[in-house]
Amino acid sequence: MIIDIPEGQEPIGYVWGDMVPGIGMAAANFSLSVYAHTTLGLREFEAARLRIAQINGCLFCLDWRTDRDGEKVEDDFPDAVTQWRTTDAFDDRTRLAAEYAERYALDHHNLDDEFWTRMTAHYSQVEIVELSMSIGSWLAFGRLNHVLGLDAVCVLPTS
Repeated sequence: MIIDIPEGQEPIGYVWGDMVPGIGMAAANFSLSVYAHTTLGLREFEAARLRIAQINGCLFCLDWRTDRDGEKVEDDFPDAVTQWRTTDAFDDRTRLAAEYAERYALDHHNLDDEFWTRMTAHYSQVEIVELSMSIGSWLAFGRLNHVLGLDAVCVLPTS
């Protein structure tokens, strides 16, 4: 970790809350909002989230599994996300969520008409905006935590 954390302080709470409270708390609220207010199905949500975690290399994000009313994706789901192009474990929406996350993170300038034709055939405009904001949150905050070395000690704050 490249940030000095005072003894007895929880690293995420200290960096996000104490060091930059005006920015950190707003960022934390945004980060938590994508979980609290999502309308996306669990599998498509997790396919996009995990693909960003894989790209970012955020240790905590790779280990995290979103829980919806006691339901989580299956244990081998991360492997399917890695192989989103060829896996038979995904329906069209889940595959598109993983593809969108990857292209958003690595090649956003080349989200072409062909991609958007496929995307709009399976997702409403509201769902596309929601997925885009969620991916943006995971991309930014996963990278922030990884770059600062917080991902190895990260815990989600309780609100």
